[in-house]
Amino acid sequence: MLKSLNRLSGLRTWSQYLTQCCAIALAATLGIASGSAYSAPKTVLVLGDSLSAEYGLARGTGWVALAEEKLRSQNIEASIVNASVSGETTSGGRSRLPALLDKYKPALVVIELGANDGLRGLPVAAAEANLLAMSSAAQKADARVMLIGMRMPPNYGRDYTERFFAMYGTLAKQIKAPLVPFMLEGVADKPELMQPDRLHPLASAHPAILANIWPTLQKSLKAK
Repeated sequence: MLKSLNRLSGLRTWSQYLTQCCAIALAATLGIASGSAYSAPKTVLVLGDSLSAEYGLARGTGWVALAEEKLRSQNIEASIVNASVSGETTSGGRSRLPALLDKYKPALVVIELGANDGLRGLPVAAAEANLLAMSSAAQKADARVMLIGMRMPPNYGRDYTERFFAMYGTLAKQIKAPLVPFMLEGVADKPELMQPDRLHPLASAHPAILANIWPTLQKSLKAK
């Protein structure tokens, strides 16, 4: 009789154990199903120029650093590699990108280049070809692409400035990539937000720059 009771007790314990295991497995499955769109850690590669490289700013005060802080505050499992270099052109970015893709294997490549091409009056077609080559290389490496556009000052002539600005929209449609049309929207026309050179924003302007970029960046990270 005692052996039978012990056996029954053991069966009950084993049954409870199996029930608990099933409950844990179910909870884990539901957790995965209902988890955030960001559940898998992602690497974001920012390939930019001085506007993203914190030119003239204290480290950690530029829009890229602010974006990293926002990712953490919103528990978005993504990290940013800032490969921006002051003075970078689309040609320079094109030459550097393959090694960066191989090293970091990013899920998303944010291309913020072209301003230095425009400031030097380089042909729009050449800049567009370089941006297209970078975008294609990133997509072939299984990375999504996000473009950040730029406007040139009006003193470069209306035809050039309009063709330069339109270049980003044309390319974004061609490669089906999200676009921030002008990262300095609401900043470039306010002298009090610019450094003495009138080309680079002060640290106080970078929260506004991030506000221009963040909605598109957030959607790009959500995309599968």
